[in-house]
Amino acid sequence: MSERPRKVLFGAAYYHEYQPSPRLEQDLDLMAAANMTVIRVGESTWSQWEPDDGRFDLEWMTPVLDGAHQRGISVILGTPTYAIPMWLARRYPEIAAETKTGQPLGWGARQEVDYTHPAFKFHAERIIRKIIQRFANHPAVIGYQVDNEPGLLAFHNRGVFQRFTDELRHQYGTVENLNKEWGLAYWSHQLSTWADLWTPDNNAQPQYDLAWRRFQARLTTEFLQWQAAIVREYSTPEQFVTTCIAYDRPSQHDQDMTLDFDITAGNPYYAMQDAFAIPPSTTTPQGWATSGAWTLFQSGDRMYSSKQAPFLVTETNAGAIGGSAMQYPAFDGQWRQAAYAFISRGAEMIEYWHWATNHYGTETYWIGVLPHDQKPGRVYHELAQIGAELKAADEALVGLTPDASIGMIYSNHSKWGLAAQPCFLAEAPMTGDERSYQKIFEAFYQGAFRAGAPVRILHDRQITGSEGQNLDPAQVAKDLPVLIAAGLYIADDTLLDWLRAYAEAGGHLVLGIRTGYADHEARARLETKPSRLAKQAGVTYQEFSQLDTPLDLEAAEGLELSPGSRATRWIDYLKQQEGSILASYLHPQFGRYPAITTTKAGSGRITTVGTLPNTDLAADIIRWLAPERDAGWEDLPEAVTVHSATNAAGRRLHFLHNWGWEPVTVASPVSLGDLLDPDQINLTKIELAAWDVRVLIETSIQQRDEIAASNAP
Repeated sequence: MSERPRKVLFGAAYYHEYQPSPRLEQDLDLMAAANMTVIRVGESTWSQWEPDDGRFDLEWMTPVLDGAHQRGISVILGTPTYAIPMWLARRYPEIAAETKTGQPLGWGARQEVDYTHPAFKFHAERIIRKIIQRFANHPAVIGYQVDNEPGLLAFHNRGVFQRFTDELRHQYGTVENLNKEWGLAYWSHQLSTWADLWTPDNNAQPQYDLAWRRFQARLTTEFLQWQAAIVREYSTPEQFVTTCIAYDRPSQHDQDMTLDFDITAGNPYYAMQDAFAIPPSTTTPQGWATSGAWTLFQSGDRMYSSKQAPFLVTETNAGAIGGSAMQYPAFDGQWRQAAYAFISRGAEMIEYWHWATNHYGTETYWIGVLPHDQKPGRVYHELAQIGAELKAADEALVGLTPDASIGMIYSNHSKWGLAAQPCFLAEAPMTGDERSYQKIFEAFYQGAFRAGAPVRILHDRQITGSEGQNLDPAQVAKDLPVLIAAGLYIADDTLLDWLRAYAEAGGHLVLGIRTGYADHEARARLETKPSRLAKQAGVTYQEFSQLDTPLDLEAAEGLELSPGSRATRWIDYLKQQEGSILASYLHPQFGRYPAITTTKAGSGRITTVGTLPNTDLAADIIRWLAPERDAGWEDLPEAVTVHSATNAAGRRLHFLHNWGWEPVTVASPVSLGDLLDPDQINLTKIELAAWDVRVLIETSIQQRDEIAASNAP
């Protein structure tokens, strides 16, 4: 097992091979001057490593690694398997990925290959072994990234489909059993032989769809495990192995994928400029690039959740991202804000994509640290400031355990299940929505951010593992007194029973829409809804409705509603059996059903939210659930957020952000020192400029005296 970083690594992806003129020494000198400590290399250019079949050129990388090492810059070396050379495509056309049966993808982009195909794997293994064997002992190399942003496609290739059929045969035993478990009498889909299983191209059966998505994610996990095993034959014990995750990719399960890696690494991209503002001034749909200051913290919490441990950021915004029609570079200060947002949630590396903007190719206008004229500019100078600050912070920012007021359950299986059976109106009836689940999850996360309640995300599979090793519900109730299960559509009996045990052990369980509605096969459950929890929750429902117009609510029982609180998009027709009503709809029909109920369950409580809350309503619910969330930070301006953590040395850190143009001053609950400016100690009033961030550390009286003495002339 590799060692954890001793300080936050800072750098960029670097492709000297893309440069139109030789400038290696100049680039590395500029990196060193910006206090960059890491670069990522090699993952994108298989054709540079192997220009023709069996003809290898490895030494072009040696000057890069040597030059980095001479300047104290570490290197993450990538395996180049996500972008294959054209000679391989020409000689083995059968490796082309098919996204529809019998329709291979054309070449000219990347990730067009079926990575289960033996011909591809033969050549991939050969190049991996050549590269890693050559450079494993280079003193600059601290770790390896296998592949890049895996899980983009679902492969429909004939061999893949036949393996899918075989796995179903082994899992279900007989076609009769599969017919029963999937309900294939519906629309006359019963199989008489395994040869009757249809290809997924026009499939409309949700049980099939869920099984297919699970299978595709397993292929991705196996591919990465296979690569990692090859790399570890040569790597040293001090070197780590990881991959970089694009969390919205459809064919990956991040928790399963990272089990075999030493550390999680992810690639968060996000809209900047006014998209960071609080209150928000723009509304942009979420996707591979997120929008909103809150999404920085959600991305950080998702990366932390994969292994419940600190993580690396392998790619993030340098200049404007997304191409020639998406040019929104950051306002001054926003790069610092984003970097420290990730660090506050456990990031131990901030690495930008990429160092030098390309002069050709698809990503010509995906702007790097250096612009097209290759001269340091605004981006470089602000990032250099971050580099200097991280150097000064040294070990204080590693090994962080981020604070969490509430827990939220994340379920990749529910994400897949609701993609086929979405909650909300799609463009056409009976069609899917790839982000149906995320819309539910994000509604509560954004509300928690608005309420100032930091989140700890737990995977459903981390709660009740496939090996029968479940978390202790009583311990989770102690560590996370509030746990939100919203959109948990796919849940087996064990998980639902665990949720009940969590509440009965003293936890406050919050049930959102769709939770517990379907079983592990995406079949609607026969039990009274919410399944296996109705008695303890004190509510039942049979009907539900989409909601085209947001509804006003009336509060009761101590829940305070903001003027903008609304119920949106969905209503469960809740019928109260026990407990209290917290909020009701102001509507002649829907007003018959409570919007939010709560009841005691054993030593704890279950609260049921029967609608999709807008951000104001979600924040009001979180404030009621976690009234102690602010930890002494009171009366903060609307644009200011505080996220706190404890570092490896047990020191308390507070990250204050001002997400707006107006400078502000806030009162601190304790005397603090500025981690990034040691001259500032004993602070009780914290000043924040426009788009500013301060990293503050709690100090004892003795520590404050030591700091003051060390700064004395």
